[in-house]
Amino acid sequence: MLATPDPIQMDAGAEGELIVARARTALTALLLPIPIINLVLDSNVTAGVVGLAACAVALAFTLGVQALLKRDFYRPWLGLVTSLLDISVVSGALASFLFLGQPITTVNSRLVFEVYFIALGATALRYDARISVAAGVTAIVQYLALVLFAHFTWDLADPRLDKLGYGSFDWATQISRLVLLAVATLLAAAIVLRSQRLRRQSRSDRLTGLPNRSFFDERVQAELSRARRYGEPVSLAMLDIDHFKKFNDTWGHAAGDVALRAVAAAILANVRQSDLVVRYGGEEFVVLLPGMGAGAAMERVEDMRQTVEQLPLSIPRREDSARVTVSIGLAVYGADGTQAEDLLDRADARLFEAKAAGRNRLVGPPLGAGLAQPAGERHP
Repeated sequence: MLATPDPIQMDAGAEGELIVARARTALTALLLPIPIINLVLDSNVTAGVVGLAACAVALAFTLGVQALLKRDFYRPWLGLVTSLLDISVVSGALASFLFLGQPITTVNSRLVFEVYFIALGATALRYDARISVAAGVTAIVQYLALVLFAHFTWDLADPRLDKLGYGSFDWATQISRLVLLAVATLLAAAIVLRSQRLRRQSRSDRLTGLPNRSFFDERVQAELSRARRYGEPVSLAMLDIDHFKKFNDTWGHAAGDVALRAVAAAILANVRQSDLVVRYGGEEFVVLLPGMGAGAAMERVEDMRQTVEQLPLSIPRREDSARVTVSIGLAVYGADGTQAEDLLDRADARLFEAKAAGRNRLVGPPLGAGLAQPAGERHP
């Protein structure tokens, strides 16, 4: 429940955050006329100004969040901040009744309190159970603090405090509310965990646990869009296990599965959290390296090749061990094209060059493309 989401869940969280941001914007826009009307018709100018300022700040915040998301910026901390803010807004609304001298409304509200559950339900759209738990704990702590403040500041048994007909105060009701918040928190977290599992199954390769081609097709478009917008480099590598059919015929398909999992782990050991590794099909893998130019990408991918080459593989149900190697083709955004199809085609062509030149090597952009050549042998 407290684990960091993988890239598959992060992308889903960004989509969910955008949905919540749009809903928050619409709600704030609908509420904005209320303080304006109060300023015009009500003699209490201070309340109208405060309300207008609060709506304006909320609208500016939610528009800012949308702007970040439209620029493909999303991190779990952003979802955490907005979720905690949503919870705190509900608590702030309940606290406002305390300042108006209506503590019974705070502890027995039948409208504002229920908004907690909407905010907690929205946390499930972030695809991060940690956010659901943090928001739920925050709601419980903040509401309990409001109840305790009201209890120790006013005589809640005084019927004159019940100006709006919310009934008398009793601890059984308050404990029930806290329990309901806890249940809603656990339910939101459970929904997240189930959604994560279903999404991972639909977007992941069951053998290696890596994202599959379907997920790659979505992610690569987002990364190339970011590269076009900000002028950032992107590199794409295509890796293929050498003589994999012969390996399977020699050692068996169970050993082939071991090799695929081991190669996947070796590749993952040489990438950053922002990189993407997918099983593209069969014994072929694709690595997407956002923000990395040709020189750095070739060094990084060469490290992958060497790691795989030195990797001992235990053969199931036998005392033998074996090794595999990979051939790699590398393409870079700009020099080799600006569309995903162009980069894949170029990387695939260079992969075939590597195989034709003897396998177990990396072929990247030629020096004639104006790209720096890293130290060491990179081309046949």
